[in-house]
Amino acid sequence: MIRGAHVILYTADAEADRAFLRDVLGLAHVDSGGGWLIFQLPPAEVAVHPAERSGAVELYLVCDDIDATVADLGARGVQFEGEVTDQGWGRLATIRLPGGGRLGIYEARHPTAFDL
Repeated sequence: MIRGAHVILYTADAEADRAFLRDVLGLAHVDSGGGWLIFQLPPAEVAVHPAERSGAVELYLVCDDIDATVADLGARGVQFEGEVTDQGWGRLATIRLPGGGRLGIYEARHPTAFDL
């Protein structure tokens, strides 16, 4: 049976992004060898959205209070792209990772499947 999901973030600076996930977000991790860290994520869910082309995948972290979370992460030096925006389905912010990638974070207004 399926017992988990493994997400890969491709980045131009893996060490910086690993340090960010470890030191700034405080995610628990294991070292799979040679400093190759694999991070524990919070409970997850998957949604399927229509698109013109198949294959795109996005990663969003979900929080209970986007304003408090953005303030807390900002105080820890996290850089955001723009302000928190209202998307209808939730309030969204975009974190700029040290390696140049983006990580979405939002406060959901829709039912979630985390506790099923």
